[in-house]
Amino acid sequence: MCELTGKHGLIVGVANKRSISWAIARAVQASGARVALTYPSARLEENVRELAAQLDNPLILPCDVGNDEHIAQLAATLDRELGGLDFLVHGAAFAPAAALSNPFVQTTREDFRIALDVSAYSLVALSRAVQPLMERRGGGSILTLTFVGSSRVFPNYNVMGVAKAALESSVRYLASELGPQKIRVNAISAGPIKTLAAAGISGFSSILQVYRERAPLGKNVELAEVADAALFLLSPASRAITGEVLMVDGGFHVVGF
Repeated sequence: MCELTGKHGLIVGVANKRSISWAIARAVQASGARVALTYPSARLEENVRELAAQLDNPLILPCDVGNDEHIAQLAATLDRELGGLDFLVHGAAFAPAAALSNPFVQTTREDFRIALDVSAYSLVALSRAVQPLMERRGGGSILTLTFVGSSRVFPNYNVMGVAKAALESSVRYLASELGPQKIRVNAISAGPIKTLAAAGISGFSSILQVYRERAPLGKNVELAEVADAALFLLSPASRAITGEVLMVDGGFHVVGF
């Protein structure tokens, strides 16, 4: 039921080989899907192209998710090249360094706007852009990535926690509105993983240690484990699931003390 042969997907958020989005790209490719990958800037284009060389006939396209014109051009290219879309993986997230290192109460209006725009609103903008492409295929699956810092305070996560809370709320509203078009919208809340984004969070190694000590499974989550959960949510096996935040964190979220 997790077979994706003949399916077309867009994956946003690949930065390097440690990206969750990249792990998902590999998993869906292995299950038969053809994927399109995006890069947000010339600085990351080389990384994405080098990784994409490991895939079978991928599309590599530019897209700054903070730019509506870029998103429109992306949708037009996908329409022309693929003729429709079966799934979207939204892995875009960003907050200025100062917004993560300074106390939350000192978050500037501009840093707050950037974090919410890139990390949360981009899901709305991308969903709107791909909706017609998914309707053409009889429906689809949209998946985003979040973290338990959306509902609990983590040191130095700050405005990103607020952005993830907005992202999870957006999942529910989008799921409600797009359900009649047979488009499902879900999120995975993964345990902490050493990604490029995590490198910007001071004390991240301590967070990893706490998870290892307190999670019922006694270990940190691996990229492949998150990718397998994503494959499930993108496939027909999860056809009755929408508006869900699936916790893939070794059970850490159930522990109170």
